[in-house]
Amino acid sequence: MAGGLLKNLHLSLCFLLQLPLWNSGQLLPTLSAPSREVPIKGVQGDSLELSCATVPTPLVVFWSFTPPGSLAPQPIAVTNGAEIKVEPGALALGSVSLRNSSLVLEGLRIAAQGRFLCQALYSIDGELHTAYSYIILSVLVPVSKPQVRLSSSSPVEGASLVVACVIREGTDPVSFAWKHQGPQGSEGTLTEKTEQLLLLEPVNRTHTGWYICSAQNEVNRLNSERVYLDVIYGPDEPRITVEPFAVSADSYWASEWEEVTLSCVASSNPPSRYVWLHDHIQVYSGPTYVITHAHQSHAGLYTCLAHNSHLDTHTQATIQLTIFYPPQGQPTCAVFPDTGAVVLNCTWPGGFPAAQLQWEGPEGTSPSAPTNLIWTHLSNHLPNGSIFTCITQHPALARPVLCRITLLEPRNTPTCSIKVTTKDQFVMLSCEWPGGQPSGSLTWYNKEKQLLGSSRSSPAIQLLKAHEGLAGKEFTCRGTHPLRNPDPECRLQLESPQLVVDQTHVSVLEGREARLGCLLQRGNPPPQLLWLGPQQRPVKSDTPHYTLQQSGSQLSLILHDADPAHHNGIYHCFAWNALGNASHSTLLEVQRYPAPPNVTISSLTYGRQRSEVRLQWATKGPGNLTGFMVQRRASPPASEAGVWERAAADIEPDCRGRRLGGLDPGILYFFRVLALNHRTAGHPSEVKTPVDPPFNAYPAVLGAAATGIVVATVVSLLVFQYAVRHPEIFPRLGQLLFFTTRGNPQDRRSMMDAEMQAGEGPVSTMAPGSSLEPNDTPVNVTITVTATP
Repeated sequence: MAGGLLKNLHLSLCFLLQLPLWNSGQLLPTLSAPSREVPIKGVQGDSLELSCATVPTPLVVFWSFTPPGSLAPQPIAVTNGAEIKVEPGALALGSVSLRNSSLVLEGLRIAAQGRFLCQALYSIDGELHTAYSYIILSVLVPVSKPQVRLSSSSPVEGASLVVACVIREGTDPVSFAWKHQGPQGSEGTLTEKTEQLLLLEPVNRTHTGWYICSAQNEVNRLNSERVYLDVIYGPDEPRITVEPFAVSADSYWASEWEEVTLSCVASSNPPSRYVWLHDHIQVYSGPTYVITHAHQSHAGLYTCLAHNSHLDTHTQATIQLTIFYPPQGQPTCAVFPDTGAVVLNCTWPGGFPAAQLQWEGPEGTSPSAPTNLIWTHLSNHLPNGSIFTCITQHPALARPVLCRITLLEPRNTPTCSIKVTTKDQFVMLSCEWPGGQPSGSLTWYNKEKQLLGSSRSSPAIQLLKAHEGLAGKEFTCRGTHPLRNPDPECRLQLESPQLVVDQTHVSVLEGREARLGCLLQRGNPPPQLLWLGPQQRPVKSDTPHYTLQQSGSQLSLILHDADPAHHNGIYHCFAWNALGNASHSTLLEVQRYPAPPNVTISSLTYGRQRSEVRLQWATKGPGNLTGFMVQRRASPPASEAGVWERAAADIEPDCRGRRLGGLDPGILYFFRVLALNHRTAGHPSEVKTPVDPPFNAYPAVLGAAATGIVVATVVSLLVFQYAVRHPEIFPRLGQLLFFTTRGNPQDRRSMMDAEMQAGEGPVSTMAPGSSLEPNDTPVNVTITVTATP
């Protein structure tokens, strides 16, 4: 019913709207006076709620809309509180809905800009009244994202340029602002520029960079993406820099072998392309030309050409480069002995310009000179360790180069030694006196003080033809030095070899170790030692069974695992040098161990079930032994005799018997025993086979008899005792065993017990007229049995 009422009300209101109720945009007076117009602003795309007049519990609320330039209102929505009706055409305004009496517009559109009328029908005291609300809605449009547009993205410096900030939409008024960011990232605000268009006339290189504009109205503010303005210019005149920086006259100079960097900069956009010319010959393309190792050939004119490929313009600049180079290597300092003085020489030739040299000593300095400087200084009273310094300077060097000479006296005294040439053809007398500055002078003299050759520095070598006549000769080496007084010297004497052996006769048992020693007593030049074996062949370190040990002047020959068959004989120790030789011999005797004694088998019997044997043996005759070994040989039926195998070994020498198991009863075995010493085995014993042990029946018979007697006696006693206790079962046996007396039965029982204890049988003589009486009284019987095997 409410739906029908709403429909009828809606039709009635629509009918009223078709009447000429509007006059110049005003509703004709009704029962209630209309309210004033309320201006409201909304933002495109946002939500907006329009409130109707406040009335007590409206019966019907009706919303209508009049767009600008129109007089006919258009229905939007109506409600009676229970049902809501929204016209489909209201979607042009946005998403329309009613919340109580308020009109809600979501996703506000531009078409919603105009006049909204809310009519509310309500009742007071039974009378109907109408309230009106007029709302003038203005829809604001946010500014769209601005864009920067350039009249030319790459203008040439000096031209005119227009930069515009363009927006697609936005409610006026719209204000603009500009920002400029340099190519290197520096950012600044163009506060004086607030218009939409920037006029850059003329444009210059400072205008190069990123441009950003912002647009703002009363709704929002947005920034554009940055746009790069690339101003084309240049190239300017190049500027050349040289590293390291060194200027001489009108040119740059650099040291030889150091790295020289030539850099050329000419402001240009696009960046300049550079070409380097050395004496009008192109050597490199690029802004920086690096000479890794400067050389004399790198000196000359260097021209930098800068080229702007976009404008096809060129500029250039030229410099002069001179290469300074010091002398090669290091300065050389030397000192030479002179009579009562030392001569100092400092040399460093070459270089450009020439190096300047100067000596500095403990007592002053020398004059300076280029390239080579000689300075003679008296050695009188010069202390040991005096330092002389040669100072060399060159413009290509950051600091002076020093060369020092320290005057030093050689340590200790000269050292004499002897060496020989190949095949002992010559003897070399060597004299060394190391150290010292300057080096000491050495001179050889013989025993008669005669000079041998001329003076020499260390080492001083004198060569002599080797022969036996040099043995016993003495030679002296004398040294001289400016700081040493008196002159030191050393001596040496030539000697032929002489040696001795530790023992002339060595005896060892076979398998043991023998040591033969040989000691060199003297010999100069130092002799060589070796041992000769029994076959007169040299014994070497890799010879089997032999080891050579040399400690100083002693050579030992060690023989391992001596064998009489190979190692017996005479060994020679031999020594020789360029002046002669010597030898000594040692007799080595390797003795065998005595043979072990003979063995005989005294007993060889089978054990139980013929799976083991008991073996006993004895030794016969003298001999040394270290143990025994038992061998066995199996001879299966219908087969040939087997081989001897070891049945037991490592038997102690004091043992004379052994039990051997693991035998097969079906196989016949043969056994023998051998005596052993350290290295050999004696003659095997006779071969025997095991036999059964001898049979002894006497203990078996006695044991069986004793067992039978005991068993029979025990059975008889048990039967007898049972018969006594039960005479009614065995009546005849009772008559034989018992008799009746006229006396007391107790007396008869006592007498029987006494007879039984005396070992007599239970038989007695019955009196005439006596008779057996039955008696049920139990009888105790004691039986003593003695069994003798």
